[in-house]
Parts: sequence; structure tokens; C-alpha cells
Amino acid sequence: MMDNFLHEFKDAWRRPNNALPQIIIINVVVFLVLAVLNVFGKIFGFSIISDFVYDQFSIPPLFADFILRPWTLITYAFAHSLQSIFHILFNMLVFYWFGKLIVEYLGNQKLINLYVMGALAGGLLYLFVYNFVPFYAENSNFHGMVGASAAVYAITVAAATLVPNYTFFLLFFGPVKIKYIAGFYIVISFLGSVGGNAGGNIAHLGGALMGFVYIKQLQSGTDWGAWVGGVMRFVKSFFVSQPKMKVSSNQKRTKTYSTTNTSKSSTASNIADQAEIDKILDKISQSGYESLSKEEKQKLFNASKKG
Repeated sequence: MMDNFLHEFKDAWRRPNNALPQIIIINVVVFLVLAVLNVFGKIFGFSIISDFVYDQFSIPPLFADFILRPWTLITYAFAHSLQSIFHILFNMLVFYWFGKLIVEYLGNQKLINLYVMGALAGGLLYLFVYNFVPFYAENSNFHGMVGASAAVYAITVAAATLVPNYTFFLLFFGPVKIKYIAGFYIVISFLGSVGGNAGGNIAHLGGALMGFVYIKQLQSGTDWGAWVGGVMRFVKSFFVSQPKMKVSSNQKRTKTYSTTNTSKSSTASNIADQAEIDKILDKISQSGYESLSKEEKQKLFNASKKG
């Protein structure tokens, strides 16, 4: 049974275009590693080590501390509180529900873009208010913040912006349009922005704003997160060897001509396809997913598989 579980785990991690479970796996693995270190640290008296490791995932509220570990602007979004398993459980459930919509309509890379951009927006807004807004600056005497919530809020609001009338069937409530679910989350975070988890709620609002703006910019033809894919490809190039191609001298001219024509044809086709997808997304934004024809739904589905 354990071998079968490990096989499925490895398969989910290695499978291409499988960003949703891969991000969940990263979050779960980080949580388990930090939790195990925390338990052994307390039992055997080396909490200083486990606390140090946890600090590398915790974004501090003050710039003076943040500049000593700037990587926490990203790492905080892959760690969760060790005080309760419900923190990671709730985040990953919501991420799974709304992340599936993003993957279905926009593809895997857009999901990754949104996750990273939401985390950055949430972390930056959190840092801004705790360093420049007096109310928060006076209450900045806490250790730091962890959690994927800002990234999850970005994906939730992005999905609600893209397909606002898409319906989830909720226990005790029945069918509910996701725009109302997203709106409820935003209101709750706003009301909690002066409470015990003020920093977390501020980050939620930053992620939510990024999710909304990201989709609106995407619908106008601009992908704010395109650089995320570029960074990923750059890092991946150090670990994945590129196959070398040999071309004989008497074939170079023919292949160059063929490649050029193919490239031009492919580029023109991609531009036409993207324009059509943009029109479909606009239609979804205005009239909802249900207004699409069967052909339009199929085109959107095919485009998402290419992402």
C-alpha cells in the first residue's frame, strides 16, 4: 500500500502540466518537515534549530528584519502555522476548488503566475502597512507571518473575475455563484484587518486585489505574470540538459527556409488563436460561462491544455 502511495505521489510530481497538485505537494511537504522539526526540537531540546528553519519561511513585519531574509517574500506562501492543521487544510481545499477553474480556463502556467503574483502582492502590502501606517506600526511586535492565503485569495478572486456566475454547490447552502463566495472572503478579511490576525488579513486583501487586476489585464492582452514562466525556464535550464541538433551543410539552407516559413505560420496561427480566446474570455466576463457555445467551450478547453 505504501509503495502504491509513493508511486502515485511521484507520478503526480513528475507529470507535466500538473501545477495544481504539485503546488499542494510543496505546501504539504514543507508543513510536514517544519512540523517534524518542531516536535523533535521540543522533545530533544534543539528548538533553536527548528525555530531558525521556521524563520526562513516566516516574513517579518519590519523592514529592518525583512532585509536580513528577503527570500521570505516568497517562502512564506509555502508554509503554514504549526499550531493547527486547519490552517493548511482550509487553504489547500480552497486552492484546489478555485485552482481547478483557473487550470481549466487559462492553463497551468497562469495558475503558477497567479500564485506567485498573489503571494508577492500580499507580502508587499503587509510590509507596507506595518512600516508606514501608524496603527499597524504600533502593533508590529510579533514574530512574522506564514501562509498561502494571499496566493489562494488571488486565485479565488481571479476565478470569480473570470467566470463570476460559475456555481459551486455548498453544504447547507446549495448552489452559490463564486462571485459571492469571493466577495464573502474579501469582506471577512477586511473586517479582520484590525483584529488578532491583522497581518494575515492585510495580505489576503493584497492577494485578492492582484487576482482581480491580473485577470483584467489578461483580458486586455497583457500577462503581468509572464516573467514568472521566464524565471522558471531559466532556473530549469540549469538542471535539464538541452538536446544537441546536428545539421549537415547541404541541408542548412533548405531547413532554414522551412523553419522560417513554419515559424511565421505558427506565429500567425498563435496570434489568431489568442485573439479568439480573448473574445471568449470577454464573453465569459460579460455573460458567464454558461453563455458559451459548445464549440467555444471546446476551444477554451483545448487552449487550457496548452497552458
